[in-house]
Parts: sequence; structure tokens; C-alpha cells
Amino acid sequence: MALRLASLVLLCSAISLLAIASAAPANASFSFNETFDVMWAEDHFKTSSDGQIWYLYLDNRSGCGFQTRQRYRFGWFSMKLKLVGGDSAGVVTAYYMCSDLGAAPTRDELDFEFLGNRTGQPYTLQTNVYKDGVGGREMRHTLWFDPTADFHSYSILWNTHQIVFFVDRVPIRVHKNNGGASSHFPDEKPMYMFSSIWNADDWATRGGLEKTDWGNAPFVSSYMDFQADGCRWEEPGPACAAATGEQWWDQSEAWGLTETQQEDLGWVGRNLVTYDYCKDTERFPEPPEECNL
Repeated sequence: MALRLASLVLLCSAISLLAIASAAPANASFSFNETFDVMWAEDHFKTSSDGQIWYLYLDNRSGCGFQTRQRYRFGWFSMKLKLVGGDSAGVVTAYYMCSDLGAAPTRDELDFEFLGNRTGQPYTLQTNVYKDGVGGREMRHTLWFDPTADFHSYSILWNTHQIVFFVDRVPIRVHKNNGGASSHFPDEKPMYMFSSIWNADDWATRGGLEKTDWGNAPFVSSYMDFQADGCRWEEPGPACAAATGEQWWDQSEAWGLTETQQEDLGWVGRNLVTYDYCKDTERFPEPPEECNL
């Protein structure tokens, strides 16, 4: 039954996302060296012979990461990932946007974090939203497929009205902008796109109970088909803000979900969400304001 529902949600999304995502760019070949910089441990980074697949390695000496050279403010951003297979407990593969090159205390950030597992256990996908250095907006999902068996696309739609996290063009999370001065919505700072792999066995798998087995190293995450159709940030910045409303990703069709997309999102919420900060009354006796949107 779950498999049939998963197939249905994919079919519905393939149809319903035409209104929003059909304008997203087709897969394009990016030169890694023209688009990205390796952030650290260049000896833990490799490419396929044709340069189209990029590999990040983690061992007991180091992880690795890369970032775009370009910053963006709003748009559609997508990457295909294949995650570490087998026993990956303690390993985190990340794909995220951030306004700073380091963990600056006032950063804005949009996160996909894939939390490793013991063999046979499902991966956990954690998403988070930071505004001016304040996060704590975690959601956790399981997936309807094995993310280690093949490449799947993970995408972010970001405009002045909403942030939508997609998996294979299926919306799994919507973060709305309430337009208020206290809104927990990153909309002012341009952001780079990052990908990385690192050891986080102090918290990532069962709250840190499962430790990384370095006998299985190196752990390898794979990437391909980066897409960025967004407002390229150039100094000074106001020209980027003025461009909003002219691109497909900030037209009225992209300000909300269609009825079918809402149904798909509801299916995800009922079947795949394992944690939602909006429902955590111990952490938030009064739900954050965006939870009521």
C-alpha cells in the first residue's frame, strides 16, 4: 500500500509541478572549476573521468566540501545526490544554502542534511531554516526510496513568499513568509550553495548513540547536475531585489502550491515526517509564529 501511495504521489507531483517547475532549467553540464571551489581537504575530492560526477570522501582524517563562487538572492536551486551506502552511522552529507562562508553568528541558511544509518535502517533527511543565526526549525523525514541506490534530485524554491524543499520535484516542506518584522524568513541576504560530508557521530544517528565505524571508510557521497536559476548577486545588491517578480520563480504561480501539490505535501506529512518543530510543545510551548501560516 505504501509503495502504491509513493508511486501515486510521484505521479501527481509530476503533473502538478508543471505550473511551477516546468520553467526550471533543464539539466546542464557545469564545469566544476568554473562554478565551485573546494572548501577544504582537496585530496578528499574527486570527479568522474568526464567531470560530470563529483565525489566527496570522509575518513578518520577529514571530510570535504565545496561551494559555489556565485551568491544568489532568490531562485530555483537543485542538485542530484547519491548518498553513502551500507553502514553510514555518524556520517552527515549536507546540501545547503548559506549567506556566509563560515558559521557566522548572524547567517541565514537553508539546509538539507542527510543523517547516516546502520545497515538496513532508513536514512533520515533533516531540513532546517536559519534567520540571522537563529535556527531550531528542524523537520525530519524518511524517504520513499533508497537514496544510496541511485541519484535523486533535491531542490529549493526561494522567493519573497515561500521557501519550498523538494525531493524529486515532490514538495516535502513549505516555509511561508508572514511579511512581519519578526518573520523567521531569510529574504535579505544573498546565499552561496554548499555541499559537504563530515563526521557527526556525537548527534547524527540516534542522537549520538551510534558511532562511526571507521573500518567502513572511506565514506563517499556523489553529486551531479547542479542547477541554479536565480538572481545572481552583484555588488551593489539592489539590482537583484529589483529583478524579483520578473522571473518564473517569483511569478504568482510560484507563491504557493497548487491543490494537487498540497495533497502531495499532505501525503508526505502523514506518512514520512518523523519530527516537526511546530509540534514539539516541550521546546516551544507557544508555537513559533510561522507555524500558524
